Amino acid sequence: MLSVDEIACVYSALILQDDDIAVTPEKIITILKAAKVEVESYWPGLFARCLESVDLKQLISNVGTASVAPAASAAAPAASGDAGKKEEKEEKKEESEEEDDDMGFGLFD
Repeated sequence: MLSVDEIACVYSALILQDDDIAVTPEKIITILKAAKVEVESYWPGLFARCLESVDLKQLISNVGTASVAPAASAAAPAASGDAGKKEEKEEKKEESEEEDDDMGFGLFD
């Protein structure tokens, strides 16, 4: 779970990126001071260094697409070949449940 310090730095970095301002430790500290949030002194520098080589807008835009695409492509081959078998199993299961109901007694009789 993220600490308050980490969350404050994340939001500061997002604010800077949204305004097309370079994410630097000084800028993060400025935003944190304006918001009256105190963080450990190493957090702003750590976040700024981590985001130096990252296009934050590109990262945010592609958060959901990277994890969804492989799952969808992996599920497609299984669905095409096994669809008929699954339907048959479901039909047999439904038939066996119906047979249980026709035995002339119930759970609470």
